[in-house]
Amino acid sequence: METVLVTGANGFIGRALCDVLAASGRGVRKAVRMPVPGLPDAVAVGDIGPNTDWRTALEGVSGVVHLAARTHVLRETATDPLVKYRQVNVSGTERLARSAAAGGVRRLVFVSSVKVNGERTEERPFTEDGAPRPEDAYGVSKWEAEQALSRIAAETGLEVVVLRPPLVYGPGVKGNFLRIMSLVARGMPLPLGAIDNRRSFIYAGNLAGAIVQALDAPQATGRTYLVSDGEDVSTPELVRGIAQALGVKPRLPSFPLAALGLVATLAGRRAEFARLTGSLQVDSSRIRRELGWEPRYSLARGLEETARWYHGRSA
Repeated sequence: METVLVTGANGFIGRALCDVLAASGRGVRKAVRMPVPGLPDAVAVGDIGPNTDWRTALEGVSGVVHLAARTHVLRETATDPLVKYRQVNVSGTERLARSAAAGGVRRLVFVSSVKVNGERTEERPFTEDGAPRPEDAYGVSKWEAEQALSRIAAETGLEVVVLRPPLVYGPGVKGNFLRIMSLVARGMPLPLGAIDNRRSFIYAGNLAGAIVQALDAPQATGRTYLVSDGEDVSTPELVRGIAQALGVKPRLPSFPLAALGLVATLAGRRAEFARLTGSLQVDSSRIRRELGWEPRYSLARGLEETARWYHGRSA
């Protein structure tokens, strides 16, 4: 039976992926930073960086899915954040890949980010052929990690597949998505009704399915794929979908965007406002065409599953 190592196995994407892998009959090796209650079979590898010892975690493994990363830090304290991102996301990824290649691992699937492509789209969705234009330290580190993996694959023969998802949602989601869910659930008015944009999302279960396809398909070797649910929606449409899933009435008054932008700027939340009002679409046709991947969950069903989890945690 094939055994797959999943880094970041205790994250919400990792938990969804481990369930899908186990259901497919694979052995799952769960790598975490520190021992986690409820995950007695996990392997603690410590901090991820240029000196991480992966030998125990990689023993007997034929495939690796690398999810663990330094993600967005809300209250950044590092003098040079890019240095911290590079330590984990670039040097840490390179260390894992070289250790995997030396240990005889066949394939590594790297979950990168659409932020490699950029922060917003104008007329056309992002595609894999577009020039990378990362704008923040996280996106830069993910792009540099992709480049490092390409070099290691050429040097060692390790099969590398890169997936770039947009915002991932699902049971266990955190950050802005959870914040919006909480506001909608409490019936708070969100003055977003005038926003006319389009954004791509992907449900964690759909991303897990794409990862499994990337692990299995011979033709995926050396390829990069953008993935999404395939149902791009505006911010008001997303709020309405969340409200329907939660069983509440959405409150979406319309306010002039210029006024909202001024308030956001004064509150120090200009970047968050830009994400709420701007468009970010991805074209996921390549992975559908080349690997035959199709998302199992519609946006509505994904929101229903997320709402079920939300109600459960609030009970």
